[in-house]
Amino acid sequence: MEVSQAPFRSISLPSRLHPIHATKFEAESRKLKSCFSKTVPITSEAFQSGLSGLADLYNFVDEELTHFHAAQQALIRRHQQDECIVGSIELLDSCNTIKELVQMIKENVRSLQSALRRKGLENSGIQQDVAKYFCCRMKMKKDIAKTLKTLKNLENKTGEGNFISAFEEVRGITIVIFKCLLMFLSWPMAKHGGWNLVEKLMIKKSAGSSREFNMISEVGSVDVALNSLQGRIGNGGARVLDAQMMQRLKNLDSCLEGIEAGLERLFRHLLRNRVALLNILTDH
Repeated sequence: MEVSQAPFRSISLPSRLHPIHATKFEAESRKLKSCFSKTVPITSEAFQSGLSGLADLYNFVDEELTHFHAAQQALIRRHQQDECIVGSIELLDSCNTIKELVQMIKENVRSLQSALRRKGLENSGIQQDVAKYFCCRMKMKKDIAKTLKTLKNLENKTGEGNFISAFEEVRGITIVIFKCLLMFLSWPMAKHGGWNLVEKLMIKKSAGSSREFNMISEVGSVDVALNSLQGRIGNGGARVLDAQMMQRLKNLDSCLEGIEAGLERLFRHLLRNRVALLNILTDH
């Protein structure tokens, strides 16, 4: 299974950023591109670290815009005000949507944990709680497909508008991480739940793709386990699996908690970045 994503661009940042910031920026940028551009499994810990690093990159850019007149003038001279504002809105909205999806899954995970503690897999009544969980997963399809379309369109615009290099760099990394996060939240439901549009937007079955998403996330692990258990719930064959299922749900809850915290922090930086852009562009 392969994920289609645009290659990262190589840029020279010192001419755009203050030298001290440029060094830190380049180090963090290289680290993120290394984590999210190779054909390696992406873990929930990688997402948490990636979201934190991405927030740091936005912080570097915001400091440039706030404190360095040269960066402000470079932005104005580019005459790409509309692209700046639209791009900032789309990334902010995408971050918020992903954050809401994470919150939705987390709430349903905790509801299922509570039901399992009360009933256990031996109780046939748990079937209804499992069905509610899968219903939640399927409801995510529309928002995921819509967000992927937005990111795909934004990705196609990258590089066409002579964006300030640092802005373009951060935006490109943000798009890649957001797309990988949506894959993380979708798999394997995209394969087993008939999510044709989501599959088209996320998966490119060609030899030219640069990443193979060769892992099942904590989200997917719960999907697979619940699917395999559905035929055995309530018939005397699931008792020994109660503890395993609870552990899977606990792992999923923990990873969602960490990702949610990273998205909350990143959302604040995206909002601050948008305010900084608005302040500069409306004052000139």
